Amino acid sequence: MAGVIDLVKWDGSPQLLAWKHPSQELSTWTQLIVNESQEAFVVRGGVYDGPFGAGRHTLSTENLPGLRGLIGLPFGGKSPFTAEVWFVNRVTNLDVRWGTPDAIQLQDPRYHVMVPVRAFGQYGVRIADSKRFLLKLVGTVPGFDVTTLNEYFRGIFITRIKTEIANAIVRQGQSILEVSTQLEGLSASLKQSLTTEMSDYGVALSQFNIHSINVPEDDPAVMTLKAALAKRAEMGIVGYSYQQERSFNVMETAAGNEGSAASLMGAGMGLGMGLGMGPSMGQAYGQMATQVQLAPKDSGDPGAAARRGEGTSSTASADDRIRLLRELAGLKAEGILTADEFDAEKRRILAGPGAAAA
Repeated sequence: MAGVIDLVKWDGSPQLLAWKHPSQELSTWTQLIVNESQEAFVVRGGVYDGPFGAGRHTLSTENLPGLRGLIGLPFGGKSPFTAEVWFVNRVTNLDVRWGTPDAIQLQDPRYHVMVPVRAFGQYGVRIADSKRFLLKLVGTVPGFDVTTLNEYFRGIFITRIKTEIANAIVRQGQSILEVSTQLEGLSASLKQSLTTEMSDYGVALSQFNIHSINVPEDDPAVMTLKAALAKRAEMGIVGYSYQQERSFNVMETAAGNEGSAASLMGAGMGLGMGLGMGPSMGQAYGQMATQVQLAPKDSGDPGAAARRGEGTSSTASADDRIRLLRELAGLKAEGILTADEFDAEKRRILAGPGAAAA
């Protein structure tokens, strides 16, 4: 009979998960060829007959019960009928890429600033229930590939990924800048969560990996946060606090306005240094402190400083404090000073001239 297809088969691309044969003109003599890792369904009147596994199948009333009413129709030993033939690719595809299309805005739990977060990764899928997959996802489209599947699940993925990342940083109290150390645990947690979601559509999630969680380097909030962390690390190495750093800034500003260390002393901000570190070390620091504190103010004579052999400015007072603190921190790191001795000397440096006198 003209127009009736004698052979139906599909040699499809690995990226194509489901495919509908273009012709619906079949007969009870049509041969259906199903390759390994494929399944096929014959759909007539909304009824799915199958699945047909790997091998050669004759579309007869034995495997298509809905055709029994066609027996005896005089078409040269063939009983033509109209039906769709669907093939489902059950090969595991391990190279499905995913990524957040836009940055996810999350609040850093440690620093309480809103930071944009992006995540990227890869997952693997296979069709576990072909009939459910065709009914709930494929519908009436002629083909369904991996890209379409990825687009369909993107919204679910982004919601779950955002929730898991937020939960992880809250549980651990870590900064968003540190969450990348938890990629393996986050991947496992997300795989478990998404497996249940995708199984409702007949899709099995064979693997799920987060390759990276990062923040845009040029985002103003990120730049501010990283600059603050770098500053805190520097102060931690030197051994002084943010409040002390602010005090140094104030002294430097005042020094630029006043012009000498003597004026800073008059304002009660001169440098004091105790001698509790031992005779020789205390004497050395004491001499340095005395030179900074007692430098007389120039009277306008350009050669005065040179004649005195000193010339220490008030700007040096703030700088010397920082330099002394750094030297003390180095001595502490080398084990020459104990933590208590370091703290005591630091307090004397920051206390001012009164402490030095004591």
